[in-house]
Amino acid sequence: MRIVSIVLALLVAAGLYLWVIERDSTKAFIAAQTASSDEDTPQGDTDTDIAESVSQTSETDAVADGAIKVLARKSIAREIDSAVILRGQTEAAREVEARAETTSTVISPPLRKGAFVEEGQLLCRLDPGTRDSTLAEMRARVAEAVSRKVEAESRIPEAESRVAEAIARLDEARVNENAASRLSEGGFASETRVKNAQASYAAAEAALEGARSGVTAAKAGMQSADATIQSASAAVASAEKELSRLEVRAPFAGLLESDTAELGSLLQPGSLCATVIQLDPIKLVAYVPETEVNRVSLGAMARARLAAGNEDIAGKVTFLSRAADETTRTFRVEIEVPNPDLTIRDGQTAEISISAAGERAHLLPPSALTLNEEGTIGLRTVSDAGVVDFVPVNVLRDTAQGVWLTGLPDTLNVIVVGQEFVTAGVTVAATYQEQTQ
Repeated sequence: MRIVSIVLALLVAAGLYLWVIERDSTKAFIAAQTASSDEDTPQGDTDTDIAESVSQTSETDAVADGAIKVLARKSIAREIDSAVILRGQTEAAREVEARAETTSTVISPPLRKGAFVEEGQLLCRLDPGTRDSTLAEMRARVAEAVSRKVEAESRIPEAESRVAEAIARLDEARVNENAASRLSEGGFASETRVKNAQASYAAAEAALEGARSGVTAAKAGMQSADATIQSASAAVASAEKELSRLEVRAPFAGLLESDTAELGSLLQPGSLCATVIQLDPIKLVAYVPETEVNRVSLGAMARARLAAGNEDIAGKVTFLSRAADETTRTFRVEIEVPNPDLTIRDGQTAEISISAAGERAHLLPPSALTLNEEGTIGLRTVSDAGVVDFVPVNVLRDTAQGVWLTGLPDTLNVIVVGQEFVTAGVTVAATYQEQTQ
């Protein structure tokens, strides 16, 4: 049984080789055998047998001549707008969650979602509590520190005058000491007088140092007063800032996407007061594959059709990312679109077409595409001499009328029927149809 299986496998392999690899030679051999059998056909055959024999003979004549019949089309390239087609969504130009910066209860009535707010408009007002009293206390401390500074400044001239007085007394004590010393040397003054003069001079020096210390203390007191003023001023600024946090205002003109905080609710730092979005202008956001990113440029015109409407919207490319998404390897692109009547909503799906440089392309049916032995997508063409060739292509765009293909000559003969049964270098008998672009 194993020998029979091996023989059958060899026969099948031989048959596949003859039909796939040596198809032309096999067909020619079959045609020759058919022709010889037709010559041996008896004259008494029926009319049906004769008709089938004639038809079979006409088909094998073409094969015997080495030309397989195919249907081809003469295609001419055309200049088309090579737009980049993307699918994305709308996105608000700006969206901010206005949150509280301090702890207090809401004392303002809420604004309802959907309302339009102007820039700086009050969204939530919080209860001030004792913050006003704290601010008044800090301002009183500033006034007290200022008065202390004035007092310290007034002490400086007094201390400086005491220094001058001490210097004068020191000079007087020095003169008395010199006089007593000279008189004592001439025998005209006692030793006691000399000692008293020296003691007076030392006391004058001590008084001078004390007066100078008084000046230094007065200046130190003024500096202390300055520091107290700065500290109190900082406390005032902190109290004023705390009061300003009691009002949460709209950072820009837009729509309320949520109700503001309810009257009487407690807000803490980070608690949500309201969400404000800006829809004019609105953004169209999509992601460009890395194979198409070089065809998109800043300022390029773009059009889009929203899934929820039939009207086209237009805008310009305002942003193209320089860094690809790590997961999808795509680049974010943003298109700014005017939306004065706010009819375009945030998060709508859109089919976006970004204009790019035009290209010459051929419009052909998708069925004309085929693969070569290496798996490359392309077309099989036929020359004027009837020789088949394979040409690789790039698919530019897929439409309901066919596919637009680039990377081809301006004119060529494309096999649209029978391309799967021929290979490059084979001679065929091509029948041409008119171009339908």
